[in-house]
This record gives sequence, structure tokens and C-alpha cells, in this order.
Amino acid sequence: MQQDTTARVTPPPAATRPKGGDASGTRTRDPYFDNAKYLTIVLVACGHAWEPLTYGSRAATAVYLTVYAFHMPAFALISGYFSRSFDLAPGRVRRLISSVVVPYLVFEVAYTLFSRWVLDNPGEPFSLLDPWYVMWFLAALFIWRLTTPLWLALRHPVPISVAVATLASISPDSGGDLALQRVLAFLPFFVVGLTLRPGHFARLRTRTARLVSLPFAAFALCAAYAVAPWFDPEWFYHRTSTTGLDVPRWAGLLTTPALFLLALALTACFLAWVPGRALWFTALGTGTLYAYLLHGFVIKASRFWDWYDHPWPHTPLGELTVTAAAVAMITVLCTAPVRRVFRPLVEPRVDWAFRPHRT
Repeated sequence: MQQDTTARVTPPPAATRPKGGDASGTRTRDPYFDNAKYLTIVLVACGHAWEPLTYGSRAATAVYLTVYAFHMPAFALISGYFSRSFDLAPGRVRRLISSVVVPYLVFEVAYTLFSRWVLDNPGEPFSLLDPWYVMWFLAALFIWRLTTPLWLALRHPVPISVAVATLASISPDSGGDLALQRVLAFLPFFVVGLTLRPGHFARLRTRTARLVSLPFAAFALCAAYAVAPWFDPEWFYHRTSTTGLDVPRWAGLLTTPALFLLALALTACFLAWVPGRALWFTALGTGTLYAYLLHGFVIKASRFWDWYDHPWPHTPLGELTVTAAAVAMITVLCTAPVRRVFRPLVEPRVDWAFRPHRT
């Protein structure tokens, strides 16, 4: 998800950072972060596509749980990393409104109309405070970005953000208001991203880190397979507090920090294996916000038109085909032609709404 959306990250923002340069002082993009954004959005799409396959397939459920344990935390972490320079300067506020708020308004309306006219839900209400499906991430990103100066001013922002998420997990449900439950649950990962520096990623991009990540990821997958028959994936969705998960409220005091550490470790494993060189999909990392916002239409249509009702998608070959289709779909949605068509909706020019910037 991410995009995601961000200081041009996915679910998000432009991922540029100094990496040498020529005599004129120009800077080049680091392909590592574009690769990370593309691969993260691929995991998001696969996770959504796999969900119907988890009914009756223990192996599919194990993979699904493993990916869901970290793919949105990774999305939020990358978004936080590219939000480190955000402050409340007029230029950045304009950018926040044009790249997050306006697309949120546009696609929230679009998804509501899609639900009414295509998914045959004529009573679907228009509600800007109750994000529809994937739109929660833009609401979260808006809130996270606005609070960035606060987190950067704190001496220990990560422990405090985890404490906030923990308290939210044991509080009464906040309902659909701007997906506040999710906003607070994923907040620590955004804050971790704010605290990271290039050196942290450099330590992950080593042979040692990759080798260490393998047994941990394998253990996580095996553990997911073991708990697949009874584990509720709602623990990874963070759509509700512990009061809605049939456990004592106090359980959130333990589960929230534990799930945070698990997601952080799996995110590190994932980032350790992200390629650092330019590849065929590197340029697609700049279009992940488009893919994030648009793929929800396809996913929801697949449920409504019963694409998974035939037994074949639930066979091993069918599951591989569904995965390949999800990767192909999200890849196409990241491409330049798609971005050109949908740019007026995803990246609208709203300069007319602001006063002239005075330097």
C-alpha cells in the first residue's frame, strides 16, 4: 500500500535521495526504494487476490497470513521514511492536500458510485468519514503526515507510538470514523520510518542480513501453517479493537507489541531481499499510488461476479494462476500509460485553490 501515496511514496511518494551525482550536482533515484515500493504493492494485490483462496486451503491460508503480517506495515514504514522532511510549510501542505486529500475525496466518491452501480448496492451511503475498502490508507497517511513534526520532536517516538497503538487496541471501537482504529494501529510503523536513515537500510542490504532472514521467514511461514485452521486474520487487519476479537480487552496489552515486533522483523526480512539495482520493474515503483487506488475496483468486481466460484481457482495450479493474474494486474496499473490516463484523478492540479506562494 501502500501510497500508500506519500512524499511520492507508495501507498506513496517520490523516492529520491542523494547517490552521487554529476558535476552539475544532479541527483539520481535510488532504484532500491522504487523496487521496494513496487514489490510491496505486488504483495498488497496478491493478499487481496488470495483471500477467497483461504477457504479450504491450509497452504494458501499460511501464505496469506504471512504476507498480511507485514505487507501493510512495510507500506507504512516506507511512507514514513519518505515523510521525514515534512513540516507545515505552505508548500508541503499544498502537496499534502493535492496528493492525499484530493485523491481521497475523488476516489471515495468513485468507490461509492462503483458500489451503487456496479456492485448493486444502491443504498451505499456517501461518507467521507468512513473510508471505503483501500481508502483507509490515504486517511491514515493524511493524519500521520500532519503529526510528523510532533513525532520528530519527541525523544523516544517509537515507544510512544507503540503505546498509543496499544491503548487504541484496548479502547472501545472507534467505528468507521476515518478508520481511526487502523490509523493508530499502523502508526508505529510510520514512526519507525521517520526515524530511519540510509545507513539502516544499508545494514539490511548485506549478505549476512539476507542469510539471517531466511530461517526467520521460514519459521514464520511454518508457524502460519500451524495456526492456519484457527487463527483469525482480523488480528492483522486491525479493523477493530480487542473487544471485537472475542478475547479479554487486556489481551491487547500483549498482542499489540508482539504483532508490532513480528511485523517489523518480517519487514526487515523483506527489505533485505529487495534488489538494489535497476531492473525491469524499477520504474513501476513510481506508479504505486495509481495501482493502489485502482486495483480495488478489480478486486471488488472479482467478488461480486463470483470469479472464485469455480473449483479450478482453488487447485494448486489455479492458485498459481490467480497469483500471476494479480501480479500482472498490479504491474499494468503501475505503467506510464495508465498513469497518463488517470493523472487528473490521482495527481490533480489544484493550484487554483491556493494563494500564490510568497518566498
